[in-house]
Amino acid sequence: MICRIICSSRTGNTYALAEAVRDRLREKGMECIGPVRPEEGEREGDLICVGFWTDKGDCSQDVAAYLESLKGQRVFLFGTAGFGGSPSYFEKVLGRVQGHLDPSNCVAGTFMCQGRMPQAVRDRFQAGLEQNPEDKALKGRLENFDRALSHPDQSDLAAAGNAAELAAGNVPGM
Repeated sequence: MICRIICSSRTGNTYALAEAVRDRLREKGMECIGPVRPEEGEREGDLICVGFWTDKGDCSQDVAAYLESLKGQRVFLFGTAGFGGSPSYFEKVLGRVQGHLDPSNCVAGTFMCQGRMPQAVRDRFQAGLEQNPEDKALKGRLENFDRALSHPDQSDLAAAGNAAELAAGNVPGM
């Protein structure tokens, strides 16, 4: 079985998940190609694993274009999001990302976890809080930023591998 791993990663978080997915599927005997960037990715395989970082509640444009080009494939979607961390937020993001797929494709599985954000994001929140010390929304964003610093952690990487393995099990012949 051939698995293609496509990944767009702005900060390295999603790339770490892509490596965990690749390693787990190789352990299970799949031939894995990648991770490669969307513009370098082939569009055929027994399982297409597509990793994305969350950009305004959706995937980045390069991943969207790649997903829109797929036809008749089994797809495993995995991603990271700096904001959120709740299953309901992840489901909303995954729903938007899945919306880029042609109906001829089959989503074999999904996975999302929180990912750390660049320090510039925290600096922006901190500056806003200095101007508005009682701003509860900014306080919440700072707390979320600090929680995200350790992600993806080893538990996230293992969970991504588990989800990919389950998705591969949904492919005929695996």
